[in-house]
Amino acid sequence: MLSMHLALRTALLVALSSWLFAQVPASRFDSLSRIASDAMSREHIPAISVAVSSGDGPIWTGAWGFTDLENFVPATADSVFRIGSISKPVTAIATLQLVEDGRLDLQADIRQYLPAFPVKQWPVTMRQLLCHQAGIRNYVGDEFNSTRHYAGVGDALQIFVRDPLVSEPGTKYAYTTYGFNLAGAVVEAVAGVPFANLVRQRILEPAGTVAMQTDDLFRVIPYRARGYRKIAGGAVENCDLADTSNKVPGGGWVATASDIVRIARALLAGKLLKSQAVEIMWTPQKLKNGESTGYGLGWGIYRKDGLLVAEHSGSQQGIRSHLLIVPERRLAIAVLTNLQDSGATEIARLMLDDLLNITP
Repeated sequence: MLSMHLALRTALLVALSSWLFAQVPASRFDSLSRIASDAMSREHIPAISVAVSSGDGPIWTGAWGFTDLENFVPATADSVFRIGSISKPVTAIATLQLVEDGRLDLQADIRQYLPAFPVKQWPVTMRQLLCHQAGIRNYVGDEFNSTRHYAGVGDALQIFVRDPLVSEPGTKYAYTTYGFNLAGAVVEAVAGVPFANLVRQRILEPAGTVAMQTDDLFRVIPYRARGYRKIAGGAVENCDLADTSNKVPGGGWVATASDIVRIARALLAGKLLKSQAVEIMWTPQKLKNGESTGYGLGWGIYRKDGLLVAEHSGSQQGIRSHLLIVPERRLAIAVLTNLQDSGATEIARLMLDDLLNITP
């Protein structure tokens, strides 16, 4: 049965509109499709959804496979996936918007905005939270697989907020989703509205997203993809249960691939932040000893052939995702899959290699 599913997935292409070829030539679509289908066959990925934006042309989308293997639901451009830690760049954008408004200082002690945050061994700043240098711990024990539902961003802080810092802020890069949860709570306190509402009003609506929303397990979300994992021998099974209300600012949203690219496109067009704030966000941060971490504020940063690439991946129960942006080429690629630990990052980077050959 599994081999039949793989054959169908490889052959299936859904929801590609002919007018999209105005942006990506048919010959290039063939190569992008081949990258996706090769990955699906190699890794037994149930579904892949891809969106590409280049310049001002229409967004190109491609979808392959099944978002629900048990019910044979085909993937389309409307399929909604968990995006995991691609949520972190969204939180960074919301933060920088408040900085532009003059309502938040990246260098200030966060207790200035969130006095309920307990006093720690050292003060913590928003800049440190956004670049994983604040010393906030990450998951311990089985917290990653939490099924507890939290009422809001502030409620979820109880998981870690009383714990001591694991290092002096600024001295160590230590990736932490909880650090972004804390950043989201600060954003919420400064804005005076629930974090999700602020993101919707100031990011999702201006960007023109269609389906992006918090990953609420109780809400009926049309076209939501089911998630899978691979076990020994390569077989695919349903993923662990998880309620991501414990980490909305750090990994608790769902979206279509085109929604993610719309945010990237709005960012490149100056609709979400001014160029100075974007430059701050995409500047690799340094530790106190001068060592560069390769991570900006909510984004991984590297250079390819002299071009700056800002990116972030997402990995959680049932998904692997990746977003990358090449500002100088006004190019953005989003890859969403419904298989945890899949090669979404590799897929996106292979597609980038392919597209750089045709992007002016």
